[in-house]
Amino acid sequence: RAGAKALRAGGRIPAVIYGRQATAQNLEVNAKEMEDLIHHSVSENLLVDLAIKDDARPQRLALVQEIQHHPLTGQVLHVDFHEIAADEKVIVMVPVETVGEAEGVKTDGGVLEHVLFRIKVRGLAKDLPEDITVDVSHLKIGQAIHLGEIPTPPGCEIVGDKHVPVIAVAAPRTEEEEAAEAAAAAEGVPGEVEMIKEKKEEGEEEGAPAKGAAKGGEKAAAKGAEKAAPGAEKAPAGADKKAAPAATDKKAAPAAGKKKK
Repeated sequence: RAGAKALRAGGRIPAVIYGRQATAQNLEVNAKEMEDLIHHSVSENLLVDLAIKDDARPQRLALVQEIQHHPLTGQVLHVDFHEIAADEKVIVMVPVETVGEAEGVKTDGGVLEHVLFRIKVRGLAKDLPEDITVDVSHLKIGQAIHLGEIPTPPGCEIVGDKHVPVIAVAAPRTEEEEAAEAAAAAEGVPGEVEMIKEKKEEGEEEGAPAKGAAKGGEKAAAKGAEKAAPGAEKAPAGADKKAAPAATDKKAAPAAGKKKK
């Protein structure tokens, strides 16, 4: 990281070039030249001729595969170059632009929706377009332009499911629908959580006297047990007294028998 930071501070951008013809190789690119190239291009699908100093193959034909930007300043941090041959077909993501005003938007108040902003295009590097323009003036509400209906650039082919919609015109939303969505957003999950919490607190408050009543009931039962306990103790005591003579008689009987012998 320290080396890359020092490189950027000196007006250079770290880069890498890779492809089928050779192994990946680290490069340095002039920051000003790269930024000027990006700013004067419609998209970042750029085909460039690289002049690599002191290299065994000083001239390279490469496609700008990816450009990494700083999230706040937009400064170019890193560039990926995909080296290709002049007769090699490659696949790139090409942006889709619209021209004209859709009939459904102009007359019926519909909304033009971009389902796909970029589509895959395969072709030779020299034939790859910077963008694809689509006329949407004929679209009515409920109609769409699918991938198979996109005009194919000369020498290229569009890759993907032909039935996937790319651009469509949707019906306008009514005031009732917008009000319902706003109400749903206003209620949201937090409001429901608060309501559940309040109900729980109310249940706890209602349950508190019940707990007190239960404690009171336990105390009353304990007192009742204390009152009943003396009576219970007396009853067995009386029973023992009555049983005692019987036990005495049983003991006396054998004794009398011995005396008879």
